[in-house]
Amino acid sequence: MKRLISLATLAMLAFFAPAAGALTQPAPGRLLADYTHTAWTRLQGAPSDVVKFAQTADGWLWISSPGGLTRFDGVRFERVEALGSHRLQSSSTLGLLATRDGGLWIGHRFGGITALVGGKVREYGTAEGLPASGVLSLTEGPDGSIWAAAAAGLARLAPGATRFVPTGTASGLPNGWARQVYFSRNGRQWVSVQGGVYWRDGEGQFRRAWPHLDLMSIAEGPDGTMWASDGVRKAYRLLPEAPPGKPTPKPALEANGLFFDREGTMWALNVHALERVTGAPERAGADRSQQLRRENGISGPLPQTFFEDREGNIWIGTSSGLDRLRRNRLRSLAPPEPLDHPGMVADSDGRVVVGNMNGGVYSYGSNGQRLQRETRLMSSGYRAPDGALWFGNNNERWRRAPSGLMSWYPHPAEYAEHDVQGMTLDRDGRMWLSISRKGLFSVDGARWIKDGGVAGLPDGIAPTLVTDSQGRVWVGYLRDRVAVIEQGKARVYGAADGIQLGNVLSLLVDGPRVWAGGEYGIGWFDGSGFHMAHSQLRGISGIARTPQGELWLHGAEGVTRIAAAEVARLLAAPGKDEVELRYERFDAQDGLLGGAEQFRPLPSLVQGSDGRLWFATASDVATIDPARITRNALAPPVQIRALKSGGVSYLPLSHVRLPKGSRDVEIAFTALSLSMPERVRFSYMLEGVDNGWRDVQSRREAFYTNLGPGQYRFRVMAANEDGVWNGEGATLELEIPPTFTQTPWFIALLVLGGALVLAAAYALRVRQLTARMQDLLHERLAERSRIARGLHDTLLQSVQSLIMFFDRQAARLAPGSEEKAKLEQTLELADQLMAEGRNYIMDLRASGEPDELAQALRQYGTVLLNERYQLDIEHCTRAMPSHVHGEVLSIAREALFNAARHAGAARVWLLLDYGSSMFRLEVRDNGCGLRQAEGAPAAGPGRLGHYGLVGMQERAAAIGATCSISTPAEGGTIVRLQMPAQLAYVERRSSNLWQRLWARWRPRLPQKR
Repeated sequence: MKRLISLATLAMLAFFAPAAGALTQPAPGRLLADYTHTAWTRLQGAPSDVVKFAQTADGWLWISSPGGLTRFDGVRFERVEALGSHRLQSSSTLGLLATRDGGLWIGHRFGGITALVGGKVREYGTAEGLPASGVLSLTEGPDGSIWAAAAAGLARLAPGATRFVPTGTASGLPNGWARQVYFSRNGRQWVSVQGGVYWRDGEGQFRRAWPHLDLMSIAEGPDGTMWASDGVRKAYRLLPEAPPGKPTPKPALEANGLFFDREGTMWALNVHALERVTGAPERAGADRSQQLRRENGISGPLPQTFFEDREGNIWIGTSSGLDRLRRNRLRSLAPPEPLDHPGMVADSDGRVVVGNMNGGVYSYGSNGQRLQRETRLMSSGYRAPDGALWFGNNNERWRRAPSGLMSWYPHPAEYAEHDVQGMTLDRDGRMWLSISRKGLFSVDGARWIKDGGVAGLPDGIAPTLVTDSQGRVWVGYLRDRVAVIEQGKARVYGAADGIQLGNVLSLLVDGPRVWAGGEYGIGWFDGSGFHMAHSQLRGISGIARTPQGELWLHGAEGVTRIAAAEVARLLAAPGKDEVELRYERFDAQDGLLGGAEQFRPLPSLVQGSDGRLWFATASDVATIDPARITRNALAPPVQIRALKSGGVSYLPLSHVRLPKGSRDVEIAFTALSLSMPERVRFSYMLEGVDNGWRDVQSRREAFYTNLGPGQYRFRVMAANEDGVWNGEGATLELEIPPTFTQTPWFIALLVLGGALVLAAAYALRVRQLTARMQDLLHERLAERSRIARGLHDTLLQSVQSLIMFFDRQAARLAPGSEEKAKLEQTLELADQLMAEGRNYIMDLRASGEPDELAQALRQYGTVLLNERYQLDIEHCTRAMPSHVHGEVLSIAREALFNAARHAGAARVWLLLDYGSSMFRLEVRDNGCGLRQAEGAPAAGPGRLGHYGLVGMQERAAAIGATCSISTPAEGGTIVRLQMPAQLAYVERRSSNLWQRLWARWRPRLPQKR
């Protein structure tokens, strides 16, 4: 039943109203809620007793300590004992300075300065005018001069000079310990020396500043006020002159060192803490929430140096290590007591009301103001279309009207002690409630109706409720179910309709569509059905859409921002598996502690009327203005740190020549982004190996194996936490010379050697085959000789005996008788038969040896022609295959026989030419020539029944030779046989390639005629 608040109560609660701004109190926030703090000690490899910081133009953070010089890229500490190949003169450093021209100046604890300027290293000592004592600090003047504050005094190195010039007492500065030189924004020089602080006037004289105390550290506030501390506990405002009356100096605050960041915030160093001074300096030390101490994680006691890098990070050096404070993108609220599962609802005035399960409801503005409403529990909140705020807990609901009027609505007894999970109003102004462990209800006055009397709704808890622009009520259930209620009817969507969210935890009405978030991501309803976004998002219990079109999600992994263009791309291709969601993530590194609530209170993300977003976790509430997100616009410088090959380290110069035979390389690189080095992304490529860029996320090393000889170019690029890429990156040229076995000469030798081996194998095989053929030929010739002997000893002897017998018988016959004529004719035929028999026996005995052809033809021609016959041989004789030998012999005998029988020649010449490319046989006579019709072809037949010339040509064709017969003008006949060497000869090839080549190309010997 509704209860109205009394006038007395209204008076008591008047300070809750938005108009009660006079009673609000500022909430500056906790130090570690506005900054992410990281500490490094010796456990993480950091130096101890850090006294100075400097950041060079290449992005390296340099750290000076008694243990030596160290550089830091945000991930790894590197002890520096040498600059290039120049070893530092001391391992104990004090003063440190990074100049505007990119130089690095190092002051040593026991005297001397090492400077790295323009890639060159120079040492300064007493010979260069430097005081003979430790160098405490180094400062660059507006004109580029270098001021060295040393224990023995102050010295200046003018631009371009090579010697320091000490500052003497004539300038008004006392001798003794010089601590610091400071140039204020108006160009005035301030110097801290033992005994006080001095400033330099327009005439170059130093005058003592007030107060006249032994002050050390100097700083300038945003309003131009100069500050100095005594190095113990007290800090003072500096004045060029003492105030009238010379009052007793009073410290403005307790601090042994003061610093101001770029935003003008004062930071105080004390013996045990670093403090952010947010109010009047006189109140410093009173608010422990603004202090970084051992209790909340500082690296060690005695914070003694302060530095702000180019990205706005604050660095503190302590006696045990160093600390970094990085401003968060999400700012956490600072409630008066710890929050226990806070719930949120945004009002119409740009505020957010935060409820607490531990008791207490507060209103916060974007400026950090806080106003307590009342000490009630809150498990759910809802802003109605009329601007009224509704709150619910386990026993009641209450409403705050825009006028501030409060109304309470207790739960019926049967629903008492059950928390309100969600609330919404439908088009008729009827409230729908989700009650834990009871389900969904509609409330009509004091009457609660289960499921509003609508049939078909799922049973069980409903984590989230919303009402769309048409007045329909959307209900998210467990296990992939969403119901829409309209005019007493319900339509339930489930897994069969494309919902793949698991438990539905959040709903958002976005114009004509409804977004849904759950355990397994997000999806949306476009009027026709549900579509899912394919992503790795989990536990989405809060959704918001900004006027710029961005989609913001709060889930188990943190806060997710999806750009407007990406949302448009997603909506344009619903349900396509290939559409992967691209997004930006904000998490603990951005100041969000914890993850989104997964059950109650929901939603975990609300959007204020001013556009600011508010996120609730189990114990914190954080906020961000999506239109003013802090971005890091500095592209990270990229450097190649180290190169290793074969276990040997090499200096990562621009060009490195590795030893011959190198097969693997290991390249270490880094990017100098100190804010969020964990989010720096790298892409690299080794030209000659990789086909494209490799995206290796945050990995800072590259490994390559099985590299061959050649030229390689390694390129690496990096992007900072906001995706700002350094496209130039860093480059390393690698050269791997080939070993002898990797050169073309070696490959050529291998090919030549292989060819020689093949040639040798071929020659050996040919030799083996030739030897075998020779053996077979000898066997064949031996068999032919045996047959020839048998024919000669039997058949021919018998025939010869018969001829002799018949010859005796013919002698007894009367001359001129017919019988004697017939017998003589028979004996003539028998002589021819004997001649032919002898010829065949000669063929059988032919062996094919190199000299056998010439010997056979010499004997044959001599017997046939006697002194009319002459044999000439050109070049060395060569063996012929048996069938070639036989045919050549037959052709030569036929030609000689024809010359002897038919030519009537007085002289017959036979020429055998064993040329390297051609075999030639020529029979020439000076007889009467061919008796054939003029114009008839030489190959034609002679007289009828005589086929000797045709037979010679047929024999020549059978062995691949050519045979020509001609009659020269001077008379006679020439029979010429020509045959290619590869067909004419059978010779065993020499195993020596050069001998064979010489045999082919040697000059031809002149012919003998």
